[in-house]
Amino acid sequence: MKLFRTGALLVALSVLLVTVGGYIGGANGLKIALLVAVVMNGVSYFYSDKIALSSSGAQPVSREQLPRLYAVMERLAAKANLPVPQLYIIPEAAPNAFATGRNPQHASVAVTQGLLELMNDDELEGVIAHELSHVRNYDILTSSIAATIAGAVTYLAHFGFFFGGGRDDRDRGGGFGALLMIILAPLAAMLLQLGVSRGREYSADETGARMVGQPYGLISALQKLGAYNKRIPTTSVSPSAAALCIVQPLFGGEALSALFSTHPPLEDRIAALREMTVTPTR
Repeated sequence: MKLFRTGALLVALSVLLVTVGGYIGGANGLKIALLVAVVMNGVSYFYSDKIALSSSGAQPVSREQLPRLYAVMERLAAKANLPVPQLYIIPEAAPNAFATGRNPQHASVAVTQGLLELMNDDELEGVIAHELSHVRNYDILTSSIAATIAGAVTYLAHFGFFFGGGRDDRDRGGGFGALLMIILAPLAAMLLQLGVSRGREYSADETGARMVGQPYGLISALQKLGAYNKRIPTTSVSPSAAALCIVQPLFGGEALSALFSTHPPLEDRIAALREMTVTPTR
């Protein structure tokens, strides 16, 4: 079922990519966009994790560099019977974290420097358990692919703003139609991501709390993350990759952050965690 959803997402985002290409460049644009979609599907499946990590400025870290992070990850991965993901650090003051990859054997987890400085041990454990839950639930493949193709659609729409071609302005609805397309194409891609990610955050919260054996570390972590990400804009993660993060990043202002919202309200997630009756995962 998870593979079916991933395939459906690839098809939906590919159709969107081709539609945007046809609108911008006519028949030639459609052909080019179709070729791009085929290539993008392959790239998204095998390299979406590397794209997400590279675009965020994430750097691999060793056990010697971050023994605290490795200790938490190795302990939780053993409890969940998962391979230990590759670990990365993002030189970013805004606290956040994300997991990416196509399966548990090819998974990576990245955390920001701000998160490591802000979280105590229980809170860090809650965050890492949440990210490992995305790996365990195979959320990482679909979310990573969505982020990659949505980013491609966004760039294509902006490219069309500067380099319109193929049909003339009358056929494309004039300048207003082109401007509308630039606004709607990224938004449509983000709406697809929204449908993928919102329910998965609740699931990862619950699975992570059960993995740890209690929800209180994650509750405290989410409270801190919500407060700090209202004040510190992120400079590393692109809006199209926001669905990967544990909480919604702030992109230079509340209006833009709200436009690219891919997460359920933190208050609702915390309330759901408070209502849990947790027994440790075996």
